[in-house]
Amino acid sequence: MNSELPRQDLGSGDAMDVDGLSRRYSAVLIRYFQRRGIQRSDAEDLAQEVFMRLVRQEALAEIDNIEGYLFVMAGNVARDMFRKNKVRNDNRLDEIVHQFQKADTVQPDQAMESRQELDGIVAALNELPQRMRTIFILARLENMPRAEIAKRVGVSKRTVELAITQATASLADRRRRLT
Repeated sequence: MNSELPRQDLGSGDAMDVDGLSRRYSAVLIRYFQRRGIQRSDAEDLAQEVFMRLVRQEALAEIDNIEGYLFVMAGNVARDMFRKNKVRNDNRLDEIVHQFQKADTVQPDQAMESRQELDGIVAALNELPQRMRTIFILARLENMPRAEIAKRVGVSKRTVELAITQATASLADRRRRLT
């Protein structure tokens, strides 16, 4: 298989070129993701994400080795997915919700303790600077991608990562002080 498509096959970088690349490389990318332990349905989604990112690429015609570029992009997409899954697993909000929901009957003292904990979380969030609070809520509660948060808030992706880290540390510190 030729590892480089001729430049003329790429044309001006419009959707038809990406569509052709999608038809040609979709199955290959799905296998690429599956070899990295990703389930088929997720691998299909990730392959689609690669092509969505490619559509957003403005200078597609200037890429000399499109196959290499696709696999670098695929590696980035897989890394982003693994990172997102790690963050979700490290901060399992649904476990906390499940603990609250699993009790058949809630005793008044438990209800009061839970309410106080929730009030403490809300107070801690309200103590954060507005931009940091917004970024944290979009990332942790809305599961919004970092790039989208950066665009929405008008900051760099690095600033988003830093704000999430700082907010998490601040909230953890407050929780330690209260317990």
